[in-house]
Amino acid sequence: MAGHALSRPDAPAFLCEDGVTTWSGYDRNGRERAEVLLAAGVRPRQRVAVMLPDGPEVHEWFLGIERAAAVIVGIGPRAGAAEVRHLLERSRAAYLVDAGGLHPVEGASADDSIDIPPELWLLNSTSGTTGLPKCVMHTQSRWFFFHRLAVEAGALGEQDVFMSVLPAPFGFGIWTAHFTPALLGVPVVVMPRFSAAGALDLIARHRVSVLACVSTQFVMMLNAAESDGRDLSSLRVMFTGGEAVPNERASEFEERTGARVLQFYGSNETGALSRTSLTDSRDRRLRTAGRTIDEMKVRLLDGDDDVTASGGPGEPVCRGPALSMGYWDDDDANRRLYTPDGWMRTGDLATIDPDGYLSVVGRLSDIIIRGGKNISAPQVESEVATHPRVAMAAAVAMPDPVFGERVCVYVTLRDPVPLSLAELTEHLLSRGCGKELLPERVVVLDELPTASGGKVAKAELREDIRRRLVEESPAGA
Repeated sequence: MAGHALSRPDAPAFLCEDGVTTWSGYDRNGRERAEVLLAAGVRPRQRVAVMLPDGPEVHEWFLGIERAAAVIVGIGPRAGAAEVRHLLERSRAAYLVDAGGLHPVEGASADDSIDIPPELWLLNSTSGTTGLPKCVMHTQSRWFFFHRLAVEAGALGEQDVFMSVLPAPFGFGIWTAHFTPALLGVPVVVMPRFSAAGALDLIARHRVSVLACVSTQFVMMLNAAESDGRDLSSLRVMFTGGEAVPNERASEFEERTGARVLQFYGSNETGALSRTSLTDSRDRRLRTAGRTIDEMKVRLLDGDDDVTASGGPGEPVCRGPALSMGYWDDDDANRRLYTPDGWMRTGDLATIDPDGYLSVVGRLSDIIIRGGKNISAPQVESEVATHPRVAMAAAVAMPDPVFGERVCVYVTLRDPVPLSLAELTEHLLSRGCGKELLPERVVVLDELPTASGGKVAKAELREDIRRRLVEESPAGA
């Protein structure tokens, strides 16, 4: 950072809707944040929570906390009061930075009996889609490793302009906005709150070449881009991942922008297990999660059985330099996170082909079990999203007294005309879709709910369909 401030002081580090922060400004502001922290009495290894919208300021505070030798607690700007309270208590944060500045956390204890790993740099939360989130422990070294993987995959360099529309406290947002642009010395475009139209405006205005977003966001941008004439030709690479990527919409994105869609497969806890790169074929890039990363030593488990040799399906587990240090002060959660012999679990189902390419079948908690048949919710979503009037889709299990669960799909539409289940079914059957993937109920919403990390909040949808069923039953009437 200090090197960029000396060698390119007036070059942009952050670009946003209301201005530019230069490298010298970033360095100076980070130093001033550190001085504020030290003057307030922040001690080495204390936790300082940061809850700010995406923009230069959140990164300046991250830098200042690091320079003050404290530990960052990253809280998503859209977190609710109960989640914030839980994260502050769980992390034992002594101070909080929010829109009102730096202030002590009420009720925080000055005594800290937790043995803090010396390499701990940041705590952030899981996505919070089910229950209260857990705190994941991060080192900087894992993100330096991730940076190297990204540079190799996307041929990243000093010519690039980044845009990250992921919240800064989360893993995807960390490397795409805080680490890689700074290590390359290139600018990154950031948005306080994501909107598809706003993102497209910024891409065109700043000639963004590297975009980072989750599938939900790029689908929203693609839908918005279909009806306008914005020049998106500067886009060279779009990184996505963290969930099953809808290949047909990814293909549309490539055709609309000329960018190449790349992805990392992994989680906040595991980091990257596999990746696609510019050297992969289009089919590999859009229909797989990429080749497994040698250093991550990926295996597939079916229960206690290692099914790596057969290619699975099984749960990917891994060991390697991209791993987090697990969950902070949560022995029960860590026991579930690791296998008995110390491999970190992903909670997903995947296959690995003979060439080493991993494909996500679904998430273990994202499987709909209908009459004993396992149905992949991401696969249903991918099929439903091919309907020309469907903008976004999310499939969840709908409780059923006979089959246990049935398939319910929530959709947003491109036009105000209602979409019937019969119309959707006819479309899917015309595509040759297997009958086990056919939704048995469709619910149209104006907008799908999202969790702090930007993904669809399926826990809310599961609760919604349960509520609807109760209200529709004779007992609930």
